[in-house]
Amino acid sequence: MAALARCWRKSLPPQRHVLRRLSTSAAASSSQSQASAPPPPPQTKQITESPDRVKWDYRGQRKIIPLGQWNPKIAVDAYVAPNVVLAGQVTVCDGASVWNGSVLRGDLNKITVGFCSNVQEKCVLHAAWSSPTGLPAETSIERFVTVGAYCLLRSCTIEPECIIGQHSILMEGSLVETHSILEAGSVVPPGRRIPSGELWAGNPARFVRALTHEETLEIPKLAVAINDLSTSHFSEFLPYSTVYLEVEKLKKTFGITI
Repeated sequence: MAALARCWRKSLPPQRHVLRRLSTSAAASSSQSQASAPPPPPQTKQITESPDRVKWDYRGQRKIIPLGQWNPKIAVDAYVAPNVVLAGQVTVCDGASVWNGSVLRGDLNKITVGFCSNVQEKCVLHAAWSSPTGLPAETSIERFVTVGAYCLLRSCTIEPECIIGQHSILMEGSLVETHSILEAGSVVPPGRRIPSGELWAGNPARFVRALTHEETLEIPKLAVAINDLSTSHFSEFLPYSTVYLEVEKLKKTFGITI
């Protein structure tokens, strides 16, 4: 029996050779599978947002837009609607009002809205570098001026106590003298002067008639009336509106001590 066992062991190959063959075959098969398989995707680094980061809503509309060294200036008691755009060299004086949807773009020259004047809805005011007529290229609206809705004013001067009808266009270098009225839809060509105390209308604007004394007295009254109306709008755009006044009244009425 012992001799048969010895002969059987000699006939079998050593175990270490078998293990070596198995390991080499496994390594070869794994290398082939790695070569045929696609490479793993690169790992992307996860960026976590800092809790101290200020979140800005870039879709919102900015009302005040500084340009270079120029920053729009708004008086304390002036009313500027929340969807108005003021850019660059823009000055809104005391008691003035700029209504919804207007754009005042002072990137090339100055724009001034004088005391108790008003620029109504959807107006566009801008200015050129220079005027071809040699007149001032800035857009100047002096005191007690009413500019109707949808007007376009470019490098023009409007003297005190005037009315500019809605949908009117005033081009470069045009001048509207005091106590004058432009009818709705009027177009004033470049360098045209509207004399004092007259009513003009048309495209291009032409003389219609002279204003009466009563009509000239009504011009500043209209500006003051619109200024009084703007105060009620102004109070509604405080940080907490004016609802807190009603809450205070209710607290006093019901004796709430909160």
